[in-house]
Amino acid sequence: MKIDNSLPLEYGTEQNKLNILGFWIFLGAEVMLFATLFATYFTLEHRIGNGPAGAEIFELTPVLIETLLLLTSSFTIGLGVHAMRIGKKNAMMTFFAITLLLGLAFLGVEIYEFTHYVHVGAGLQVSAFTGVLLTTLGTHGAHVTVGLFWGLFIILQVKKHGLTPATANKSFIFSLYWHFLDVVWIFIFSFIYLKGMM
Repeated sequence: MKIDNSLPLEYGTEQNKLNILGFWIFLGAEVMLFATLFATYFTLEHRIGNGPAGAEIFELTPVLIETLLLLTSSFTIGLGVHAMRIGKKNAMMTFFAITLLLGLAFLGVEIYEFTHYVHVGAGLQVSAFTGVLLTTLGTHGAHVTVGLFWGLFIILQVKKHGLTPATANKSFIFSLYWHFLDVVWIFIFSFIYLKGMM
């Protein structure tokens, strides 16, 4: 396996470059998934039937906490990739671990939020609005959950094998995934929560 030392470690082999390209293509499919969810949400957001509207159930504090947690996690994953690129294995694993802890805290707040929705009568089958709202939020939350397990496996692999072209490639691809989840959350924050609170 020929390694190109003029490139960052995660791009060091032809296979690594193809892996990253393939993951960008996968993210394109994920964009379509969330675009479909957003389009459905915008179509159904005013179809509340006898259920509550967004302005009645959305709480600003949990949403701001979730946003702060995810944006901070995007910063820490970036620091982790930087540490990886300069060969600081322990710093990289620490930043990845902090990222996962922030993601776990995000999920905790989201679970609280879902519980709140159920208590105020905003279940999946109450109206078209609540159904698509919970589906959209739940899909993002499921992606974060997958990311937590994936990130944990990355940390364990780096701990066991060190920073190699293979582990660096996997770590970088994971960071792309995590940044993607943060971008999706910005759209959720802006076009579901803020718009819904107005």
